Amino acid sequence: MELLQQTWEYGVENSERFWEAVRTHLELSGVALGIAVLLCVPLALWIARRTELADVVINGFNAVRVVPSLAILFLAIPYLGLGRGPALVALTVLACPPVLINSYAAFRGVNRDVLEAARGMGMSEWQVLRRVEFPLALPIVLTGIRTAAIEVISSAALAALISAGGLGDFVVRGMAVRRAHIMLAGAIPIALLALLSELILSSLQRWLAVPEAR
Repeated sequence: MELLQQTWEYGVENSERFWEAVRTHLELSGVALGIAVLLCVPLALWIARRTELADVVINGFNAVRVVPSLAILFLAIPYLGLGRGPALVALTVLACPPVLINSYAAFRGVNRDVLEAARGMGMSEWQVLRRVEFPLALPIVLTGIRTAAIEVISSAALAALISAGGLGDFVVRGMAVRRAHIMLAGAIPIALLALLSELILSSLQRWLAVPEAR
């Protein structure tokens, strides 16, 4: 209990730095997740219509995912320098596989008869995608985004190792001076942000999966 009290007091004493770290952490996580969604959802839709390419594309993304995020950070430094560039690369690579795999499964899982019925009603391909296919696939697409969000928010702490900021700064600083309360000032908010993203996205997913509840 005393340790938590020290953590709270440290956070209050460094509130300006703390909120700046929260903002940077959310910004890094949000941009990386946004890039992954913009890249992988359309890609998943494309390979869902070309199943002969699906295994190649998915295995390629999974192969890159095997490389630890920390290794990607340092591999990117010679090209992008210190700061947010390498952090965004590493976090985006981390976010892409769950978004791609779940989005692919979502689009492949849409009932083909429903799509044919929509086309039979005179809808164009764009209307079928926008009004039928994408809404039906969205709950499962969100599963991948939810998984990616938790992983990205948790891993964004590594950005502090290359001077990119974020809540990881407190963790690194606490480890450097061997002060547990300083480490917790970064670790606890990271855990809470990951939990909050899970709660928000899982609630949204359940809401979308039960349209009659709206």
